[in-house]
Amino acid sequence: MSQAPETGREPVVTPVRVVIALCLVAPFVAMLWVGSYAKTDPVVIGIPFFYWYQMLWVVLSTALTMVAYKLWQRDQRARRASKGGAGR
Repeated sequence: MSQAPETGREPVVTPVRVVIALCLVAPFVAMLWVGSYAKTDPVVIGIPFFYWYQMLWVVLSTALTMVAYKLWQRDQRARRASKGGAGR
C-alpha cells in the first residue's frame, strides 16, 4: 500500500481559521446580495438605505479585515510556538 509522501506542511482547518474565512467572506456576500439592500427606506439623515448600507460595509469590512489579520497573526505565532520556534 503506497502512502503520500509527507511534506511537513499539511492544510489544517481550525475554528480560528474558519472565523478568519468568515470575516473575509462576509463583506463579499453582503455586497453581492443586492436584493437585500436595493431599496430607499429607511432614510438616515437624508441618505437612502441603498447608499448608507454600502458605506456602513466599508467600515465593517475594515474592521473585519483587521480582526482576521490579528487572528491570523495569533494563529501563526501559536503554530510556530508549537513547533519549537521553527521558522524564525
